[in-house]
Amino acid sequence: MPSNQLPSSDPGPPSRGKIAERLLPGGTEPDPRFTLANERTFLAWIRTSLAMLAGGIAIEAFTSDLFLEPVRKGLAVLLLLLGMLLSAGAAVRWIRVERSMRNKTPLPLPLIVPLLSGAGALAAAVVLIFVLWR
Repeated sequence: MPSNQLPSSDPGPPSRGKIAERLLPGGTEPDPRFTLANERTFLAWIRTSLAMLAGGIAIEAFTSDLFLEPVRKGLAVLLLLLGMLLSAGAAVRWIRVERSMRNKTPLPLPLIVPLLSGAGALAAAVVLIFVLWR
């Protein structure tokens, strides 16, 4: 380096951190609007997951006079498991979409949609059968 130039004080691009680098390796930062939209979608899945958990708790706590015990427990467990799977699926979906945006590849299909639809339809069918049966 010539004696008349000072060392550069530019630290380069900011680091995202070790965890972020492992979860989201390579690619380029997408437009922040898309990242925030992905985060809003994640939060919507989490709200749905919390509703499933609340529904499972409510079924178990407040429907002892409506359902037989095995049906009540089965329906509550179904909703609780669905809430757990949905929250985990939301995290996986967020990461897959974020990676896809960073690498400029097509967005992945949401695999949790058929899961949510099928389990929700099953839970609704059980409730409908017992409402009509009584």
